[in-house]
Order: sequence, then structure tokens, then C-alpha cells
Amino acid sequence: MMPSIFVSHGAPNLVLQDVPARRFLRELGTTLPRPRAIVAVTAHWETRRPAVGAAPAPATIHDFGKFDDRLFTMQYPAPGAPELADRVSDLLCDAGVPSTLDPARGLDHGIWVPLMLMYPLADVPVVPLSVQPSCGPGHHLQVGRALTALRADGVLVLASGSFTHDLGRFGSQMLDAQPPDDVDAFSTWFDDALTAGQTTELLGYRTRAPHAALNHPTEEHLLPLFVALGAGGPTATRLHQSSTYAVLRMDAYAFS
Repeated sequence: MMPSIFVSHGAPNLVLQDVPARRFLRELGTTLPRPRAIVAVTAHWETRRPAVGAAPAPATIHDFGKFDDRLFTMQYPAPGAPELADRVSDLLCDAGVPSTLDPARGLDHGIWVPLMLMYPLADVPVVPLSVQPSCGPGHHLQVGRALTALRADGVLVLASGSFTHDLGRFGSQMLDAQPPDDVDAFSTWFDDALTAGQTTELLGYRTRAPHAALNHPTEEHLLPLFVALGAGGPTATRLHQSSTYAVLRMDAYAFS
């Protein structure tokens, strides 16, 4: 069985920075079993109901501004997997989660930034999967559970978001600044609940975790984690912890 993985993708310029999270992602691709394909759940594709990217050759989307010019020339030409996209959609529908196929969706930076580090040859087929911010953690846990069977077929469920994501403070922070106390408190609470398999607590994190609304003013960057949790199982193993720009925790987890 392939694990399901949650990674924090950080800012787009992570691919250019010599920071612990970048080094971790480069190593992660060499330590995981080689996947047949990847279903990539991305915080940067928001839809009303789950949408599955079915492009045979998904384009690289540069969905950001005001970053290093070099980023806008980068391409991640991984092939798509339309047949796998069909299967993902069928699995979701069978689980009572209506979904749609998008034959034109490319790979946004929530996908290509970590994958460029993990699989730099871009030789593993990738199927993007959207998040539904209006539906909450429980819905995304259900989405993940519907995808569990893929892991037995060599498919990596890779959920890409951010363990903390307060862009209101992001712009004023230096790359290597130390995280404030509220970031540490939220991250510690969440790690304790994840590693103890406290799914009920996690689903109610909005009212139970300290400083939840401060560290996630909106939920889209944490929702992919619940997909990975659903696809993999109730107990997590932390693979990495670090911070960039003080308020972006770059933690990663495996669920198996």
C-alpha cells in the first residue's frame, strides 16, 4: 500500500530557497515507494463540488504574482492520467460525493512546487483534485476515504496545503524569522491530535485548537490534510517540521 501524504508547499519561491522544507521535499521523493501515478489534492483549486483534472498533458499554471521572474519560466510537464481521473470521479460518486471532470485543468503551484522537488524528472502522471472550502473538514475526510482503494494500486494520494497559513502577516516577515507563539501553540495542538489519532478533535479544530482562526483565516490550505487523513487512516506520522516567513509552518505527515 502506498501511504497518503500531506505536505506544506509554502510560497512559490520554495523551489529556489535553501531551506529545510525544500531539502525535505527533495529527499521525500527518493524515500517513498515509486508511485504509478499521483492524485494531487491542491489548496489552490477551489470548486463547489470535487473536480478532477483529466487533461492528458496538464499545463503548468503560474497562479501567483510579485515573485522571482525565474518562477514564471518554470514548467512541470508531467503527463496526466485521464483513465485514473475517471476512476477517481467514479470512486467519489460511489461514496456519495458527486464530482465533475475538468479536461483542461493544469497543475497550479500547490502541485508543481512540491512535485518539482520530489520528482524533478516530471515522469509520474498527475491527476489534480480540488477542495471545497464551503464544505469543511468532514466532507474532505469523506473524500479521502473514497480514495483509499487507490493506494493498493500504487497511486500516491498527495495532499498539498499549509500547516499554518496566515498571509496577513506573511508579507512583513523575513524568510528565517522565528514563528510567533500562536503558530507554535496551534501546530503543537494539531500535531498532538494527529499523532494520537483524535479524529473527532481534529474535525472540530476550528473551536478546539488554540488560535485556529488566526493561523487559518480561511480553511482551504488545511482541508487537503483531511483528505490525506481519510485516505490513509486515523493516525499520522510527522515526517517534517519547520517554518518559513515565521507564519508558514511547513510540516508534513504520512498516513498509512
